[in-house]
Amino acid sequence: MKKRSDGTEVLLDSVIKGIFEKQGQNVLKLDLRKLENRITDYFVICHGNSGTHVDSISNSVEDIVRKETGEKPFHREGLENCFWVLIDYGNVIVHIFQEEQRNFYSLESLWADSNIERLDDNKL
Repeated sequence: MKKRSDGTEVLLDSVIKGIFEKQGQNVLKLDLRKLENRITDYFVICHGNSGTHVDSISNSVEDIVRKETGEKPFHREGLENCFWVLIDYGNVIVHIFQEEQRNFYSLESLWADSNIERLDDNKL
């Protein structure tokens, strides 16, 4: 994977590494760059088995991103109940769900016209 000068690919790699560090499940990367009126360049979506698991994944993502890129999120929300945690890095937004909420909101379906790539930890 070629690294872009703006650091987006490095940030994506760090986010994905943080998710797999804590066994995030069904990890998808949505490339939104070709869509008009997009709010970001990429979504990374995954889920955990419980609120504790979602919290653990979100902490791992933030720790690894900070260590590898020096980036801190612009915004975080959902940490009070950990049903759906959103971590906003500007050009990359991370969505970490509990499985039931992920199935209900189905962000993958809402953004189905984006380029969707299923990820596994063998690609790291």
